Amino acid sequence: METAAPTMATGFLPSASLVEALIHISHEVTCMDRLPYIHARNTASTIRRIKLLSSLFEDIREAKSPLPPSSILCLTELFSTIRRTKALIQECAARSALWNLMQAELVSRQFYALAVEMGRALDILPLSLIEVTGDVREQVELLHKQARRAQLFLDPNDRRRREELFQVMAHSNSKDLGIDCKKVEEIMIGLGLRRVSDYKEEILRLEAEIQKQAGTGGLIVISNINNLISLVTYSKSMIFGEDGNGAIEEDAGKHSMAHQRKLDRSLSSYLLALSVPDEFRCPISLDLMRDPVIVATGHTYDRSSIAQWINSGHHTCPKSGQKLIHTALIPNFALKSLIHQWCHDNHVPLGDDEFPSTSSETESSGRKSSAARAVDHISAMKSAVEAIKMTADFLVGKLATGSPEIQRQAAFELRLLAKSGMDNRRIIAEAGAIPFLVTLLSTHDPRTQENAVTALLNLSILDKNKVLIMEAGAIDGIVDVLQMGKSMEARENAAAAIFSLSMVDECKVMIGAHPKAILALVGLLKEGTTTGKRDAATAIFNLAVYNANKVSVVDAGAVPLLINLLMDDKAGITDDALALLMLLSACGEGLKEIRENRVVGSILVDLMRFGSPKGKENSVAVLLGMCRNGGEEMARRLLINPRSIPSLQSLASDGSPKARRKADSLLRLLNRYCSQSHHA
Repeated sequence: METAAPTMATGFLPSASLVEALIHISHEVTCMDRLPYIHARNTASTIRRIKLLSSLFEDIREAKSPLPPSSILCLTELFSTIRRTKALIQECAARSALWNLMQAELVSRQFYALAVEMGRALDILPLSLIEVTGDVREQVELLHKQARRAQLFLDPNDRRRREELFQVMAHSNSKDLGIDCKKVEEIMIGLGLRRVSDYKEEILRLEAEIQKQAGTGGLIVISNINNLISLVTYSKSMIFGEDGNGAIEEDAGKHSMAHQRKLDRSLSSYLLALSVPDEFRCPISLDLMRDPVIVATGHTYDRSSIAQWINSGHHTCPKSGQKLIHTALIPNFALKSLIHQWCHDNHVPLGDDEFPSTSSETESSGRKSSAARAVDHISAMKSAVEAIKMTADFLVGKLATGSPEIQRQAAFELRLLAKSGMDNRRIIAEAGAIPFLVTLLSTHDPRTQENAVTALLNLSILDKNKVLIMEAGAIDGIVDVLQMGKSMEARENAAAAIFSLSMVDECKVMIGAHPKAILALVGLLKEGTTTGKRDAATAIFNLAVYNANKVSVVDAGAVPLLINLLMDDKAGITDDALALLMLLSACGEGLKEIRENRVVGSILVDLMRFGSPKGKENSVAVLLGMCRNGGEEMARRLLINPRSIPSLQSLASDGSPKARRKADSLLRLLNRYCSQSHHA
């Protein structure tokens, strides 16, 4: 049963409920099975730490005495750390053994991060004010020291097994090398794969991991997992025989020659599959593309695979799921040339009919000279550019004369085509797409509007296009979408477009002067998703670099909103909000409004201790600005805050160079205020 997190309705749970929740979740973790094969030592040491803490929690419950307020924050932080520890161990236990091994370093870093967080939480535990036994006090003090000295640990056994796995998979680069059967079996046994059922379960878990990764768009990761499935499948056949009855063959000679040839072919296919770069694989067949072609969406497939897909009655792009507005297949000569060169370099045989020669100039070995290959490559690049031009002209024509449905689809295809490649962005702009996309910003169709504003965002990445977009009068339409867009994604992408356009100084001035732009960005900062809030904060930051825009941002009500976001863990944009506050504190109006907020000082002190490295820098920078030039009141608040001086001292010794300088300056300033107060 998953333990509920302490609610934050009034800050924290009542102390008794919080302690009970800690005891319960600690018991859940300490009763969990250790991971027997991978991450064993990290798991064991983490569970041991939590078991020591459970004694502390039980002593606190038995004492039944009121807890000092300062201990509640520590216990809440410990609850969060233990809960994430439980989730990490559960995730590792449920995952494929091979995938756990591939992720060994990443998972070790997660265990290390949890140990560091435990140490930071214990930093603020007022142990001397809590009624516990002497033994428990000594255990917690020792645990605190160990957590403070925690180092990243990658189990040598995990490292060795992972290197051996990489060595096995590295043989894919040589077709003459075979897999060491004994080494593969040794690796598998070391991961707990001993029976046929273990191998089947491993394959199922790897396939489940593919489904999980597919939702995040990790195509390279998916390819790696597919390679692992191929390895496990081949190893199962190699170790247990084709019948898979669970008994390991004692005599390799019992295999028939036919079966051995089948294994050899399986191995050869496996090695070749491992070596093919992902960008050379057809998204449909996952095999090496022999004749790559571009479809209307801009995606590339092998001709035979996509032709079979279309001929079977499908009228959508397999990769994007979008309807194909035409079924022409445009040769991708550039990619074909690269695949041809890769095949030559890796001794992969290809028939002349698949890659016909375009030059009679060859070396004595039968391979083309470097000059001939260069000519081929240039020719292929020119052909690819021409193909993109044809596609862009076709789509712009549909924007100009098509029905609303065709316009929606054409805007989507341009959005995809502009997503990658500076040449694509240049060609689309030269085809005249920008004015038509600007017109579509005011459409009543949500999808068309979203496609249009996102296409403009993608096109704006090219600096020359920024000027063209502004000259087309796009800013009015983009701001309208930002303020009243038909979908949240359209509003968020409008904010991102403003950020991209404002990279040019002239655009900062023009956008900042727009009567609704900054107000609309502040509105998204309040109403958007985490991504939308981050896009809005980044766009506002970029505009506020221009001094005249700072006052407009303050007048739009950004400061109290940003301070609230610092306290909102769910918003997930603490660093972005803090960076913008730091920038606004550089103008008088912004600094005044920040100073007037009574809680901002204590928030910034906490962020100096628990924030990210950049967050710590910005926190101390804002505090320093608040205490300078008439900031005596803020200085007094810091001096009476018991966490201020220790946090500043810690930052002055362990922070980044910039943070150390700011912390030193603030400590000296507070020291002067303190001396003046004593003399007065």
